[in-house]
Amino acid sequence: MTDSPHPGYRYRHVLDGAARGHTTLSYLAATFRHSTECEWQTRLDAGEILVDDTPARGSEPLRPGAVLIWNRPGWVEAEVPQSYVLVHEDADLIVVDKPGGLPTLPGGGFYQHTLLSLVQRDFPEARPLHRLGRATSGLVLFALNSPTAATLSRQWPQIEKQYLALASGIAALSAYDIQIPIGPVPHPRLGTVHAASPSGKPAHSVARVVLCHTDSTLFEVDLFTGRPHQIRIHLAAIGHPLVGDPIYVAGGLPRADNPGLPGDSGYWLHAGRIRFTHPATGERVEFTAAPPAALC
Repeated sequence: MTDSPHPGYRYRHVLDGAARGHTTLSYLAATFRHSTECEWQTRLDAGEILVDDTPARGSEPLRPGAVLIWNRPGWVEAEVPQSYVLVHEDADLIVVDKPGGLPTLPGGGFYQHTLLSLVQRDFPEARPLHRLGRATSGLVLFALNSPTAATLSRQWPQIEKQYLALASGIAALSAYDIQIPIGPVPHPRLGTVHAASPSGKPAHSVARVVLCHTDSTLFEVDLFTGRPHQIRIHLAAIGHPLVGDPIYVAGGLPRADNPGLPGDSGYWLHAGRIRFTHPATGERVEFTAAPPAALC
């Protein structure tokens, strides 16, 4: 596969009370920390940023209710895996096996090179019921009609989801029942990121040891809630961050120095099993996907 250009994208952002006291430049730099103040000024100078449909200079004061628009020019999307495995297909749903490295949904510079784009070429009506992180491999469930999507969305807390995760360190116990809340905490590049937080939302995982290596442990993890980055945060919170995780360190918090971004790769996590009640037949069904070699 060769890289292909994206034609560009129009980001629209309605300002709230947080914009009060800011100029356009200071607000962009403080709110969208994926880019530096210098990079935002370059975009302002190029005429890419509008406030209420007027080209912004950067120095104008902002007010709540104004509409901020970034007309992002076209770019070349990074090369990623461009295939998936169809695990199951019927009239109501499909189950696919996503390779690690392929984003599930558009975002973070990826719009055409996504699992959603690939699946909808073959199944135009498909809509994903959940997402996996870019680096995470394994099963993703798509509904093929609105009634199925509505039924499975209601069922989602009862759907059984099991993962394999390669974590650092040698586990002292054979199993861990982890019920550490997850919520937003400060992140130097993004403003906030989800992590272990006493004021966060309830989260529940059960991790069982499958195999211990010299300096790492392979866990099988059952999810009972679906918080962002839950497995990565929970295993880090018990002292076993995923091997190569660019964000989370022991304690379940983002690393203090040179923290990564949510879409960064480097860790091994695989959604290997899913069980649920089929919305059309009422039967209990189970689907599996073989893990990558690193997790075998």
